[in-house]
This record gives sequence, structure tokens and C-alpha cells, in this order.
Amino acid sequence: MARGRADPGWRPETLAVHAGQEPDELTGAVAPPIYQTATFAQEGVGRPRNGWEYARTANPTRSRLERAIAALENGPFGLAYASGAAATAAVASLVLPGEEVIVSDDVYGGTFRLFERVLRGTGVEASYVDLSADPERTLAERLGPRTRMVWVETPSNPLLKLIDIAAVARRLAGHAGARGERPLLVVDNTFATPLAQRPLELGADVALHSATKYLGGHSDTVNGLLAVSRDDLHERLRFLQNAIGAVPGPLDCFLVLRGLRTLALRVERHAANAMRVAEALAARPDVARVSYPGLGAGPRAHPQAALAARQMRFAGGMVSFEPAAAGGRSAEERARRFCEATRIFTLAESLGGVESLVELPAVMTHASVEGSPLEVPPALVRLSVGIEHADDLVEDVREALDQA
Repeated sequence: MARGRADPGWRPETLAVHAGQEPDELTGAVAPPIYQTATFAQEGVGRPRNGWEYARTANPTRSRLERAIAALENGPFGLAYASGAAATAAVASLVLPGEEVIVSDDVYGGTFRLFERVLRGTGVEASYVDLSADPERTLAERLGPRTRMVWVETPSNPLLKLIDIAAVARRLAGHAGARGERPLLVVDNTFATPLAQRPLELGADVALHSATKYLGGHSDTVNGLLAVSRDDLHERLRFLQNAIGAVPGPLDCFLVLRGLRTLALRVERHAANAMRVAEALAARPDVARVSYPGLGAGPRAHPQAALAARQMRFAGGMVSFEPAAAGGRSAEERARRFCEATRIFTLAESLGGVESLVELPAVMTHASVEGSPLEVPPALVRLSVGIEHADDLVEDVREALDQA
């Protein structure tokens, strides 16, 4: 293999630094340039130079990012979009009117909004099912002749449920759904990242990321990525990417590429810090519930900790909890007071950046599911645990709870 080219046999930590980030072909620049251009000069009529013609169709910086996510997910193809929502919409476009999508019952509010308030009106039917306990039996009862796709988040947002990806893939393998084909398996891998979990290796057709989160890692860009295992799906999604045009600019692609270079270090630190925070929350009598996949023992152990240990290399940096009613205040009131009392955890939407964030999903990221079967508990607090010193984060949580 040529020097500087990423070797697919390298471990994920090495691929995060090198895949798609080879030195510039023209100058040897170790930090590849940003091709901030809308169009490219052609050698002659209908003869683009090295295939580059128009930046909506392809851009060298974006192509590097697409190679990177494919390598990190150990798949043959990658695609980049203007946001995680744009990537979601592109995949959902594979479902036609009259066909069905089975969705795990705890997903990002924007995903629910797309299926319910955009696609349902076009004839695409989404149903929401708890796949965390026994996905094979549950799917055996729910799969039908119109099922085109099964869409899962694991860990889920914001309840941090886990779904056995391999078990879902096994059940889909023998089912003839829409068009007489096996339903597609799409896994939103945003919370886990490819450093913790590789859905394509477990049987998924598509792994989706809001690269705004952990992959970019610095809360300074909006971006979405797909890794695709099949040539036919990639060909269709590439067509839709160009036809619809929801593509990221080269600077945004560069920022995600730069973030990927420290992804392995950050994911490890996020997980270690989240474990410390989860343990501190679990030890408090004024906390009613804690959800963290890495908690494997004690009364607050995650019910799927064994699956997390088997399916994931790291338990991730997300922690959810609900305070108990105390001091004459309801659980919801204490949750709101907690969110407004932290000093290190910034009250903000999003997640996965180097800085710690706190939010109340019911009125922030998941307001769109209010009144639905997916409604989030009003006292649920979601923490995106950053890479600060663990002792400071634990103290910040303790002090905020004391004030709440």
C-alpha cells in the first residue's frame, strides 16, 4: 500500500488520525487543504479534470471526510451531508409511500418529527416499538409485508436504552418485506461513535451520525455522515445527495476531519468521566433514577449493562437521571433548578463536544414528542459529560443537586 494511505487493517484509533487525512497529493501538506470552491476548471467540454466539476456533486475536502467515515465504520462507502437531520432525511427517502418503517421507541426528537410531521403525510407509515428487551420476538410480531426499514438508536436519546444490533439483523435476514426484499437496518450511531460500536459489522446496512456531536467534537460545526455497506444503497443515496443538494461546505468537512484526529482520546475520556458522574449520581438518595450503560452493579445498574459490555468498547459520555422530589419541591422543579445551577455543565442543546452540557429534553431537544407515546419524562435531565477533570464535574453535579 502507498505510503500515507490508510490501511483498512489498522485499528480504529489509528484510522481516526489517518483515514481520509493523507498528506495533500499536490504539495505534501500534512494538514490537507480546504478546497473552498464552488466549481472546477475543465480540460474541455464535458471533460472535468480528474472528475471534479461542481462542488454540490463532489468536493475534495468532502470526499476525504466520506473516506474517513467509511474507514472508521469498516464499510466500503461514506456520504456527508449538511446536518444529521439531512442525513436522516436522505436515508428516509429510501422508503416510498405505502411502505412502513419500524422505529425504536426512544429516538431523537428531530427523527420523530421527520417521520410524523413530514413523511406520514406522503404515505410513509412509521410505528414505534420497544426493541430493547427482546428484539427478535418483538420484530417477529411486528414485521409485515410493507416493512421497508427498521430504524434504531443505540444507545438511545435520551433514555439511553440499548438495542442488540446483531439480534435485529438476524431477525430481518429471513423476512420478505416491502418490494419482497429484506428490510433495511439503519442504526443511528451518534451516541456511541465508531470508536465504541460499529453497526455495519453487526449486520446494519447504514450507520448514521450527527457529526455535529462527537465526531466534530468541538461544537463549532453542523454536519451529518452515513456509512453504507451495500453498493446499490450507496448508488441511490449518492444520487439523492446530489439531486437534493443538502451537502456540507468544505470548511465544515475540514472541521469534522480535524475533530476525528482526537476522537479516540476524547471518547475514552468522555466515558471515564461519565462513569464517575453516574456513580456519584447513583450514590445520592435524592436521585430517583440514573441511566448509564457502564453502570454494571448495584441498585442503579443499567438493565442492559451486559449488552453494553458485549456490543460496545466504551459505554459513552451520555448520562440521564431524574432527581427525586425533596425539600418541598417536585422532581420536575428540582430538575429545572439543577439545569440552571450547574457552573461547568453549560445549559444548552446538543452533545458530544469537549465541554460538558446539561439540558431538560422534555422542553428542549425532545419537545416534538410531547403528547406522543415517546414523550420524555418531564424531570429527566440529560448530561453530555465532557473532557474536563472528573473531580470538578462530580463536584459541580453535587453542588447543583444540593441547590436544587
